[in-house]
Amino acid sequence: MRRLSCSLALVALLAFVALPARAALAADEYAYDGVHSSVGFKARFLDISWIQGRFNDVSGTFVLDRDDPAKSSFSLSIKVDSVDTANAARDEHLRQPDYFDAKQFPTIEFKSTKVKGVPGGYEVTGDFTMHGVTKPVTFTFLGGREITAMGKKRVGFATELRLKRSDFNFDKTAIGNIGDEAVIIIDCAGQRD
Repeated sequence: MRRLSCSLALVALLAFVALPARAALAADEYAYDGVHSSVGFKARFLDISWIQGRFNDVSGTFVLDRDDPAKSSFSLSIKVDSVDTANAARDEHLRQPDYFDAKQFPTIEFKSTKVKGVPGGYEVTGDFTMHGVTKPVTFTFLGGREITAMGKKRVGFATELRLKRSDFNFDKTAIGNIGDEAVIIIDCAGQRD
């Protein structure tokens, strides 16, 4: 009887010790997949057409806890000097102090502060930092279904958010020909082993 009690106590202890390990495994961390992702933008030109572009150097991570979405997190870091509008002269102008000021503010950053599961994805709130100014933003990241492809576990997300450049201390004279509102388009994939 004593041996059975010791065995049961050992099993209970092992189960208790294994609980934190299982909880730690509930969240999956994905690295931003730069080959299969894009962060783009568009803004109105003279209120008659759209100028579109993208950033070619982006990194980030997505931590997904499917059992408790509030424990999930998202972060992105964008190198400003990687701006690409398919026009070299315009890209160089966008790097200057009257626009992105890439030397003084080399990155655009997003870090989530709150995540909530919603149908089809996640409602994400976080700090968006651009041009030296940090503002809270909330958007819905659609996606999050994991598949296995090309030897890795993969997820994908998509969203659009609208920001006013004037909220981020862009030069007021630079806003004239290009509309104040910019649409940020994020289509991103994450991968893990």
